Amino acid sequence: MMPPGDRREQDDAAPAWADVGWSNQDLAALRRHYTDAGRNQAMKIEDRWHQFRLGLSRRRGQHVTVLSLAGYGSPRWVRVFSRVVMAPDRDFENGRRVAKVIADGVRGWRNFVSAPVPFAQLKVTIAGREYDVAADRGGIVDEVIEIEGDPLPDGWTQITLQAPGEDPTSAGIRVIGDETAAGIICDIDDTVVVTKLPRPFLAAWNSFVLDEHARTPTPGMAVMMERMKASMPGPPVLYLSTGAWNVAQTLTRFLTRNLYPYGPLLLTDWGPTEERWFRSGRMHKEEQLERLAREFPHVKWVLVGDDGQHDPAIYAEFAREHPDNVQAVIIRELTYTEAVLAGGRAEAPEGEELLQAGGPGEDTHGYQHVGEHRIPWVYGPDGKAISHQLSDIGLLR
Repeated sequence: MMPPGDRREQDDAAPAWADVGWSNQDLAALRRHYTDAGRNQAMKIEDRWHQFRLGLSRRRGQHVTVLSLAGYGSPRWVRVFSRVVMAPDRDFENGRRVAKVIADGVRGWRNFVSAPVPFAQLKVTIAGREYDVAADRGGIVDEVIEIEGDPLPDGWTQITLQAPGEDPTSAGIRVIGDETAAGIICDIDDTVVVTKLPRPFLAAWNSFVLDEHARTPTPGMAVMMERMKASMPGPPVLYLSTGAWNVAQTLTRFLTRNLYPYGPLLLTDWGPTEERWFRSGRMHKEEQLERLAREFPHVKWVLVGDDGQHDPAIYAEFAREHPDNVQAVIIRELTYTEAVLAGGRAEAPEGEELLQAGGPGEDTHGYQHVGEHRIPWVYGPDGKAISHQLSDIGLLR
């Protein structure tokens, strides 16, 4: 099967892949993907769209741009995130990329119309050693690299990413050491951001229209999270969301501007897979939590979310399966208007294993009992109300 957009006849002297890929792409991976019988019709349509935009960008003289994203890892391996897209000439000065474009990415609706570079080849430099990685079919890099040589120190370390013939860019990696005992995993929409939008329109509005200046932070949540971080011995902070990788830079700027603790984003690709035409946000969160439990069995996480969708059920199930990995669960309660726009308020997990005192809307906490484990659940409408309860149970200094 010939890849989308190829007009040449396939023969040994001029393979079909010659018109589709170039030195910036992994042609072997490109060939394997386009000959994969498992691709469904939705994937084929998306692939054709990617190749059309890539060809158009190349004819317009645009350049390969590596957008740096924060990652995480252990002293022996790191998980690297990045997006590789095409950028126009105006994003360059004197033949070199404007640093702001690399750091901030492409803004607004351009995040979704900028052509990704499928199977882009990158060279990653970590602690002076080079490693080769490749993006997926949507130009997204999500790769685990085993570290050669000395282990990485706990805390933040800088890595360098570079596409062939292009300027290098850097990204931060949060190394979670073997002695790290606690960390924070936090949802974004309706938890640290007040959305006040119907769920069907939320993703489109946040992605295509709204920038970080127009987003409203949840009152008191940034202070609460910073205090909670200061009360723990050097905890990593990760943000788990169903948002698309296209808006990673926008979300990072929002979190930084509103003084939320800095940390990697665990986002998703909205495109189809071999099993589904549309990605499941709930499945994404469940898979990432399970992965973190496998990768860091020694870390007890504080899980932060809201009651507007599935967070209570996801966190309760994760706590039942991995009670050793959960220190506490924090649920931000939506207002009546926010709950209506979110499609209803998620029911709190019930049953003998989760005991909750008080009535709906009250600042209250209960405990989830899993075997010998007693996991606190804290509910509140904002950071101030939650902070009072966290202080009562000893999670805030």
